[in-house]
Amino acid sequence: MPPIPTNLTIVTEFILMGCSTNKNICIFHLVLFFFIYFCALMDNILIIMTTTLDQNLHTPMYFFVKNLYFGDLCLISVTIPKSIANSFSHSNSISLTGCVAQVFMLVFSATTELHLLTAMCFDHYAAICHPLHYEIIMKKDMCVQLTAISWLGGSLIALMHTVGTFSLSYCGSNIIHQFFFFFCDIPQLLAISCSENLMKEIVPILISVVLDICCFIYIIISFVNIFSTVKKIPSTEGQSKAYCTCLPHLVVVLFLFTDIFAYLKPTSRIPSISDLLISIFYTMGPPTSNPIIYSLRNNAMKMSLQRTVLG
Repeated sequence: MPPIPTNLTIVTEFILMGCSTNKNICIFHLVLFFFIYFCALMDNILIIMTTTLDQNLHTPMYFFVKNLYFGDLCLISVTIPKSIANSFSHSNSISLTGCVAQVFMLVFSATTELHLLTAMCFDHYAAICHPLHYEIIMKKDMCVQLTAISWLGGSLIALMHTVGTFSLSYCGSNIIHQFFFFFCDIPQLLAISCSENLMKEIVPILISVVLDICCFIYIIISFVNIFSTVKKIPSTEGQSKAYCTCLPHLVVVLFLFTDIFAYLKPTSRIPSISDLLISIFYTMGPPTSNPIIYSLRNNAMKMSLQRTVLG
């Protein structure tokens, strides 16, 4: 690679290219994203309030769920409001500071969610495989410690990625090809960097991938043990209840693991449709699906929500 010219202007903002110049498409994008964000915002806030106010829901599972929904709020609020604002104002720029904040909060929220899902998997394992010792295993101190580790781990990984990404030089093109003015994505930032050595960010990506795979392996091993135990339950109703509780958990994990494929694929200045869909999948999937998977299918939660809404 030739040496970087010294007369290039240092990038102070990025251009998020993606939305068509067609006015109807941009209006459709504005309405669709606003609807998705409003529904996700209301659902997650309402469930957080319910699990906080209802004493019957002060259990380890709902303690983790409440933290998971707070992570959902962070995850979806990092990208969609800016995307809506850009579409509404017909602007497609984002400042360097705004891009840094997006990268940090996006990685922080997604990583914390994965750690919380791993903690919830441990809770499921303790409840089903060791029911007699469940209260001893999942004491309040244990729940608080697992949650604190999840948030702290997410912040450290996010800091590592943010420092690694923005310690690179961006002195050439500042155009990030994304879908619907969406967000600053690390693979696309790497694609437009003019640094000769990308190891400052490639190393954090590899570290994150290894940690994510470790979480995934732990989740799979836990669920193998869980399903082995469930098969021994004599009651068909009991088996069905256990499967309905655990299987959706794997669906949410798959949402977040799509970012591994996004980061491991070779970077390209112009992403493919699959790259763009993956970005939407792991940023918008969990916040919109978690309320349905973990709460709205649960009778205790539905009754508590009715009491909260109706007073």
